[in-house]
Amino acid sequence: MSPKQRIPSHFSGPLRAPFLVLLVLSGLAPMGAAAQGGGGGGGDIPTGLLPSPRFGAQPFTQQLLLFEEFGTDNLPTTFLGTRSLPLPSDNTSCPDSAALDAFLARPLSVVPERECNDDVHPWRARLEEFLGRALLDPRAEGRPPGEGWSHQRWLEFPPQIGFQSAQTGARDNRGLRDSKQRHRYRLGEFAPGGLYHNTAGTLGQAGTTRGISVRFHPNMPAQDPLSLWTFDGTLPPKLLMARYGQSIVFRHFNALPIDPSANMGFGTHTITTHEHNGHTPAESDGFANAFIFPGQYYDYRWPMIIAGHDSVNVTASDPRAGSPDGRGGIRRLRGDFRETMSTHWFHDHMLDHTAQNVYKGNAAMMNYYSSIDRGNEAINDGVNLRLPSGTALDWGNRDYDVNLVVADKAWDRNGQLAFNIFNTDGFLGDHVLVNWQLEPYLDVRPRRYRFRILNGAVSRYFKLALVNESGVPVPFHMIANDGNIMEHAVAFDGTLGTQRGILPEQGIAERYDIVVDFSAFQPGSRLYFVNVLEHQDGKGPKDVIPLPDVISGAYRAVARDDNGDGFPERWENGDPCVGKIMEFRVRAASGPDLSMNPGEFTAGKKKMIPLPRPSSNELANARHRSFEFGRSSGTDEAPWTIKTDGGQAFGADPTLLSAAPNLGELSADGLGHLEIWKLSTGGGWSHPVHVHFEEGIVLSRDGNPPPEWEKWARKDVYRIGDGPDTSREIEFSIRFREFAGTYMEHCHNTQHEDTAMLLRWDVERPGQFTLLPAPMPSWDGIQFVESTSLPTARTGDGFGPGGDGTPPPAGEVLRTTLVEYSPTRGWRISGTSTGATIASPRIRAHVGSTLAGAVIGSTVRRADGTWLIRVAGGPVPDASSTISLESTGGATLLAVPLSLQP
Repeated sequence: MSPKQRIPSHFSGPLRAPFLVLLVLSGLAPMGAAAQGGGGGGGDIPTGLLPSPRFGAQPFTQQLLLFEEFGTDNLPTTFLGTRSLPLPSDNTSCPDSAALDAFLARPLSVVPERECNDDVHPWRARLEEFLGRALLDPRAEGRPPGEGWSHQRWLEFPPQIGFQSAQTGARDNRGLRDSKQRHRYRLGEFAPGGLYHNTAGTLGQAGTTRGISVRFHPNMPAQDPLSLWTFDGTLPPKLLMARYGQSIVFRHFNALPIDPSANMGFGTHTITTHEHNGHTPAESDGFANAFIFPGQYYDYRWPMIIAGHDSVNVTASDPRAGSPDGRGGIRRLRGDFRETMSTHWFHDHMLDHTAQNVYKGNAAMMNYYSSIDRGNEAINDGVNLRLPSGTALDWGNRDYDVNLVVADKAWDRNGQLAFNIFNTDGFLGDHVLVNWQLEPYLDVRPRRYRFRILNGAVSRYFKLALVNESGVPVPFHMIANDGNIMEHAVAFDGTLGTQRGILPEQGIAERYDIVVDFSAFQPGSRLYFVNVLEHQDGKGPKDVIPLPDVISGAYRAVARDDNGDGFPERWENGDPCVGKIMEFRVRAASGPDLSMNPGEFTAGKKKMIPLPRPSSNELANARHRSFEFGRSSGTDEAPWTIKTDGGQAFGADPTLLSAAPNLGELSADGLGHLEIWKLSTGGGWSHPVHVHFEEGIVLSRDGNPPPEWEKWARKDVYRIGDGPDTSREIEFSIRFREFAGTYMEHCHNTQHEDTAMLLRWDVERPGQFTLLPAPMPSWDGIQFVESTSLPTARTGDGFGPGGDGTPPPAGEVLRTTLVEYSPTRGWRISGTSTGATIASPRIRAHVGSTLAGAVIGSTVRRADGTWLIRVAGGPVPDASSTISLESTGGATLLAVPLSLQP
């Protein structure tokens, strides 16, 4: 029985609105169009669909919508406990817009609790009518019940502030959150006369988002409530402003249609929210099988502590580990300041439907503010980095700090968002939207800006260039990678392996924070973000198109209308998403630029946030795990699988535990025990792999040192595959602290994740032997199913001393008989193993004098005690190089000389 068949919530009833499914089917490409590559070099774009009409929309004719803050409130002192989410008028609709706004505008009505609230589902009568039967135990809160899903360390980190939102269908913004903006449209560039006081650049939008409709361009139709589902159901996209040390409760309501077929052909009405990549307890991490149904809510509690809280800076004496206090000072906190995070996002993680739900609008961004990154460029206290932001507020100024979500989309001939649910390689749209807008422009001052760029696509990678009006690349600095400010800024000026004015490949869910200095440009100048990364299908990128070819139009996709009906039938001559995606318009200066100069923080100069590098002793004693991402025969019909520690390939199974690091394993200095994870894949596809909960430090790519922009960074998304700035194998170090429970690791090409490249791993508590059961939600409530684990879940792949949690077996002796490298033939390393107490030890070779060096390869000892490692290619040594060997039988050999051959 497949995992999917075991899930009692899997919908099997009749479709109540089958005509809605037919609407999307009418937009599918004719049979054979995709196989013909779009009829002439366009590839399968949009995937399995016809080209998206533009409705006369011209590029750079609409002002960029800046993110709208959710806003948070102190929790009320009393909770009324009586108000419930408004009931929709019918089963194929969302709640009334005015009623929903009135509901969301009020404070939380039910007290957040340690264990899930057991109030009865407020829509019970309507649900029973729809399902045609009585429900057993439908609850208002969809969080799984019991101790296992209670909020960890609740008394230590009770929620101090909160906010609520509803996932619901597209609707006009009614100004619900105008008063929640920290600038209140009265300060800085958001004040009258500022660049961003008018939210949309049109009449009636001064100091308000009221009246903004959900459409990709003013020329295009508004989105139907069943086509697009966002937080609040509105644009602009939403942003959570969060401070360290201020615990948050997010009450997420599901206000989607009761009827699962009321979705315009894609997306499911069950949701679960992942805060990517918070140091967050498992019950609030958004596990794929902890989802909620329409009418329910889930209380996510995000403690906002700095990792290392329990073991580093426990006296809270280091001001670098801190938070803005609201008065220009610092509230000091426990934890390791080197683990301070910055740019996050949260999004749906529904089992089998993450791609569809995220594509449909279930995504928001989240800015972390700290004493180091406080969002005020004027406070010069020796701790604050003074990144571009503004000065009007003590923290969280956004005048010159801009969130950008970049994603490709497609729509049908009615202008409604469209998606191909039948493709498993990856879905590609044929237009790039920035903050849900087609080719917008942004007014900027001639000064430094920070751009927090999120790849919010489901399958497309980007590689963005910044150019001036003549197409000349404009250099800039990267200051953060994923959610983490780097040790050193990296200048993209053509040195140290960078390309001038061009970012590295950016996988799905990766975030790049860059600082751009517009001060060299006169008012009236225009600059552009340009995508130069071509795709032909959703498996991964194909080619980097030379920037001059893109700018000159030598490379330009063309939409062809073959039958003269006014709608294109195919793309030819390339990928339509290669080209300019956003324009910057330089306006007159206004006030001094007080922000830091990132050029003063490049390698060899000042540091921003030092990396918490593991010691050589920790690396030598780390537990190792390996995960191979590929296509192979798994346990069901889904094509994508993961092999753990060299074992069998499995598809997604929420009951199967693949890895189990333990909170009780601390290093000598009290840090979480270090593990080294290796991710690998074959050729022909690319995977941006995301590990929940903790960040890693990249040790090597294909045995080589990481590039400059990863050398100084902590990561939570690790690209593997055949892309231009990636590798087929990556190793990184990672450690686990503070919280336990069930987490995930998966490919963030979410079509791969959904079919079924996802695994479960748990952080276990000291002395834990029983596996946590898996929740199985349904309309009737939540059941739990017993879990199983892989045999290596607690031991790893066996490499590293103590890999099984006990001292390594003694007595094995390793000897080498041949150690040589040839540029033409690669590596040949052979030898013997005697005295091991296990039958078939595996021997692994590293470059260098310690076991921390790049991996050359590994092999299993033969029955006669001999072994041979042969690798074509691999890391390249020099004349002074040595190698080191380790065996799962317990022996090591360090600093073995090698022979270089022609």
